[in-house]
Amino acid sequence: MSAILAIGGTDSSGGAGLSRDAAMAAALGVTLRPAVTAVTVQTDAAVLAVHPCTAEAVADQITAALATPAPPGAVKIGMLGSAAVADAVTNALPDDLPIVLDPVLKATSGGTLMTAGGFGALLRRVAVVTPNLDELTALSGCSGDPARQAAALLAQGVQAVLVKGGHGRGALSTDVLYCAEGSPVAFAKPRLGVSKRGTGCSLATAIACHLAMGAPLPEACRAAKEAVHRWLQE
Repeated sequence: MSAILAIGGTDSSGGAGLSRDAAMAAALGVTLRPAVTAVTVQTDAAVLAVHPCTAEAVADQITAALATPAPPGAVKIGMLGSAAVADAVTNALPDDLPIVLDPVLKATSGGTLMTAGGFGALLRRVAVVTPNLDELTALSGCSGDPARQAAALLAQGVQAVLVKGGHGRGALSTDVLYCAEGSPVAFAKPRLGVSKRGTGCSLATAIACHLAMGAPLPEACRAAKEAVHRWLQE
């Protein structure tokens, strides 16, 4: 059975974070090995408190997860919380694992969880970063057309950017994959009249699961989009 390493925070409401990662991985038949970066005290309406783990504790968890008899084949990163933890994660991860970064800056229920400049060298290590439209603006440092913003991130050394369209408008929810080489690839699904927390967690986890199972990045993104759409329909 394939496995992934999921690095992120816990959510006491169960709506996002590692609990949502675990649910998506289980649905896809993939084992999840968690590394906790913070314990968040959340309801569906608000972030009440955040209790961060030390950078050393996060690095130690990653080292232990990688030492298991069936080590993970990909990594999903969610909430990090600080530049120190981002640096520790960057140093603890091997170069040969594909990394999917969901750049969690704010919780859906409110509250800032990370600054856009805190990711540092990690951005250049990941196989793909998966920002929503607000996160794309913050990470790229420019506003306007998403294609221009994605190009700005690629120019910084990011390998690929999957711009999520869930916060957009229109009959279709369209995610677009931009890579350093080749044309953009779009993945569209009908926009559903459903709002759920944890969609970003679920999408990034599903991408990591499919990468761990050997899929190339475009196919992993397509399959992940389908998995999240199916979850929302259910």
